Amino acid sequence: MKKHIGSLLSSYLTRRKPISKNPIFRSFGQNHLFTSSTSHSQSDQVITCKAAVCWGLGEAVKVEEIEVEPPKSSEVRVKMLYASLCHTDISCCSGHLGPLFPRVIGHEGVGMVESVGENVRGLKEGDLVIPTYAGECGKCSNCRSGKTNLCLKQPLTLHGLMPDGTSRMSIRGQSLYHLFSCSTLSEYMVSNANYLLKIDTRTPLSDASFLSCGFSTGYGAAWKAAKVENGSTVAVLGLGAVGLGVLEGARSQGAARIIGIDTNERKRERGKAFGMTDFINPSESNKTISELVLELTGGEGVDYSFECAGIHSLINQLLQATKVGIGTLMVIGVVDKPSLDIDFLTLLLGRTVKGCVFGGIKSQTDIPLLVNKCINKEIRLENLLTHEIGLEDTEKAFELLKQPDCVKVLIKI
Repeated sequence: MKKHIGSLLSSYLTRRKPISKNPIFRSFGQNHLFTSSTSHSQSDQVITCKAAVCWGLGEAVKVEEIEVEPPKSSEVRVKMLYASLCHTDISCCSGHLGPLFPRVIGHEGVGMVESVGENVRGLKEGDLVIPTYAGECGKCSNCRSGKTNLCLKQPLTLHGLMPDGTSRMSIRGQSLYHLFSCSTLSEYMVSNANYLLKIDTRTPLSDASFLSCGFSTGYGAAWKAAKVENGSTVAVLGLGAVGLGVLEGARSQGAARIIGIDTNERKRERGKAFGMTDFINPSESNKTISELVLELTGGEGVDYSFECAGIHSLINQLLQATKVGIGTLMVIGVVDKPSLDIDFLTLLLGRTVKGCVFGGIKSQTDIPLLVNKCINKEIRLENLLTHEIGLEDTEKAFELLKQPDCVKVLIKI
């Protein structure tokens, strides 16, 4: 199921809709990228293509024919190759990040640059790219601080529009909302160039898609946000793609004990592949999660706990599972409530609650390091891939995610 860019040449050269207005692509082999005869496309055509559209709260996603405008001066239009579904997409369809409809969903994916605006530098037609909903200018006070990945000049966007406040996608004359800075479950999408990252063409395409959100969020939470230390103890609630990323990140940081927590017994073996040393299935005990973690750690608790399931009612248990005075709880999962109740005494005893976006990872600085780890087989993301479908079956992906053996669904665009 792992695909490389070179293997896609023949299929895309025979597509009915061209990759650009006048494409002249050359193949340099499997480990090289196709390049255009010009560095900037003159394409100004509106492209009609298929996309997964959510029309309203709780409504099923439908694959519809939409129109995608050409990129403006600082934008890039991308021919999507693969995308993957994340639980954040489900949350958006439920309105948890703002009831913006109709919307083209998807924020994980990998694609090839189809055309670029006249002011875009560093990207050209044929480049392999992934979307990064958290930008990085490298110059603002936040970027220079070394304390956060939340750029002030290229911020996380939740309004579903381009930076100029407009959309590049429409359906039957009606504007469509984007998802964050992109909409990957579409044959074509437009993104501001600052929210795209060119990647090495040796990267397996499934790996590239998974790195654009879920796994990287978890890995970065342990690596960049919590800064897990060598020899420390860790507990992770929710062993989906994000939680498995936390396990791998904690292992790479040298954590001595990594406890995975999930009610799905099938996650026991999968977690071991990503560095888990102990497994707790709360459904097999009448004790609370904090009690079970304390039992495993001799009553001390762990140095770090990570909430990756978005279950607000378990926040206090995970905080109580950390060490008095120095314990840290990282909240990563998107919960279905706008606020949380934190037990005051638990917090007063020196524990810390911290949140993060994209695991604290900087898109331009840190993702290339993860890409290299995938290429060098230091990270084996093929262990995440459980199902593969086509864009036309996107609605099925939502059902697949409910199955106990499902971790990631790869969607061929």
